[in-house]
Amino acid sequence: MSIFLVIAGLSLLVVGGNFLVRASVGLSFKLKISKLVIGMTVVSFATSAPELLVSLQAALDGVSDIALGNVIGSNIANIGLVLGITAIISPLAVDREFYKLNWPMMMFISFVLYYFLKNDQMLSQLEGVIMFSALVVFLIFLVKNSRKLTKANLEEVDEGLAIVSNFKIVMWLLIGAAGLYFGSEWLVDGAKQLATSVGISDYAISVTVIAIGTSVPELAASVIAALKKEKAISLGNLIGSNIFNIASVLGLTAMIKPIAVNPNTPEILSTNIFWMIAFAAVLIPLMLIPKRFIIGRYKGMLLFGSYLIFIYLAL
Repeated sequence: MSIFLVIAGLSLLVVGGNFLVRASVGLSFKLKISKLVIGMTVVSFATSAPELLVSLQAALDGVSDIALGNVIGSNIANIGLVLGITAIISPLAVDREFYKLNWPMMMFISFVLYYFLKNDQMLSQLEGVIMFSALVVFLIFLVKNSRKLTKANLEEVDEGLAIVSNFKIVMWLLIGAAGLYFGSEWLVDGAKQLATSVGISDYAISVTVIAIGTSVPELAASVIAALKKEKAISLGNLIGSNIFNIASVLGLTAMIKPIAVNPNTPEILSTNIFWMIAFAAVLIPLMLIPKRFIIGRYKGMLLFGSYLIFIYLAL
């Protein structure tokens, strides 16, 4: 039953997330918001909704391990699993602009998260406000000054949604909201039951099973694009997703319900958060050595192999 709840919950999150993205973009066009702003903000927030609902549901249920594990595991999976497998299939050219703003912001917000958690074993409401405010400032700066960095995001904005009827938008919003609500509830309940039945912690389940599950849609899209020899994945978008996971998902969750570090899972601060930071940090040397601005198959194998080691140690 627990495995069924996890699978059903993940499926509903995928469906709900897709409908929410379409509704959000359609509504943004109705409100005369520019395509640039939609790509940088609306799409990013909407695609983070499944992770947000899972973390919020976990925090409200008093299972803060799942809230933290979901984000830490997703960030590791985005680089080790998604980027690793995609690079193995088709070498990835890195935009020279990526390391000037997105990568430093990802590293900054990762260290801020570590400091806040390490300081008092808690992500408080004030700290949530600080992290979310930093994200808002970052997005305003991007929208105003970094049009080059938004090319990949603009590709995600379906201009056909500009002519969608109001009725469809409302229906998509309702379907998306219902999918995210029930999906997050089932997933958290299933994860707790699964952890109990196999004798491992909620955190171990969240940082592996849930994190991989929430990365499956992105992985599938990237693999299909790579097999078709199309532009497989934007490294900037991947980094952006990691920034949103920390600043938006954990920031908003902490603003609603402070997230405490469970003393029974010391690996959150002793090892796993360092895995997250290490996967982020290694992108710069990988990008520069030996072939500059190319993440090829051997580098992809290194990332994916490291991810498998992480999963083995986490379980």
